[in-house]
Amino acid sequence: MTVLAAAVALVGSLFFALGAALQQFEAAAGGEFSLRVLLRRPRWLLGGASITVGGVLHIFALSLGPLTVVQPMGVASLLFALPIAAALHGRRPGRGELVAACAVSIGLIGLVLMVPRSTEPPQLSGQAGVAMLAGAALAALLCWAVATRANPAPRTALLAIAAGVMYGATATLIRVLVEGTSGDFWLVAAIPLPALAALMLLQRAYAIGHFAVAFAALQVTDPLTAVTFGALLLGEPLPANGLAATAAALLAAAGTVALARTTPLSR
Repeated sequence: MTVLAAAVALVGSLFFALGAALQQFEAAAGGEFSLRVLLRRPRWLLGGASITVGGVLHIFALSLGPLTVVQPMGVASLLFALPIAAALHGRRPGRGELVAACAVSIGLIGLVLMVPRSTEPPQLSGQAGVAMLAGAALAALLCWAVATRANPAPRTALLAIAAGVMYGATATLIRVLVEGTSGDFWLVAAIPLPALAALMLLQRAYAIGHFAVAFAALQVTDPLTAVTFGALLLGEPLPANGLAATAAALLAAAGTVALARTTPLSR
């Protein structure tokens, strides 16, 4: 079953990568960003459907095999997304891009393997949930404010980081709702708020044109945010080897910076 779980997770990563590449292609194709316009584009909607399929396959893979096998397969989506996005824009990914993407993937794999799994059901009070959403929103606003004065590649990264923070908050709420025991239904009403904000921020990042930078920054920020919220609010353990975890995170961040320097603008 472990081999099957890895295979399903890998296919899920391919669907996720395809969906992200399709959405970026559409977001970058039209001048001004408008989510209303994107929602009327079949290829963008197809990308959303592909991402949904990828998420479902990832959850199914988790039911078949251990987290330590499934999570690294999920990180492979960056290695799939880079050539797919390049092909959509009529080019081939450069060697520097692929090396940088491998650095991001290796760093993320190391990081997800070092995060211990909590054995207690997650619990989040309403007050803590409000504090988490406020903190995530403040961080996202700060990134957005700095992004308005930055060059295209850094602006892409900052907007994707803001989206990653909001997606990390969304993932935390979903995890408490699914795995928790208290049945706090306020979570159902709260989840769309950061999810919608994350979607809009990510599409703005995609519209600039540096897909690899946006996708890598998102993949790095999302799990780091979820781990941070888990440790601060849910009492979950941090990696036992803090130095190794920091090194893995820095490798992923360095790979993202390298992507910003090597990936051409694609519009």
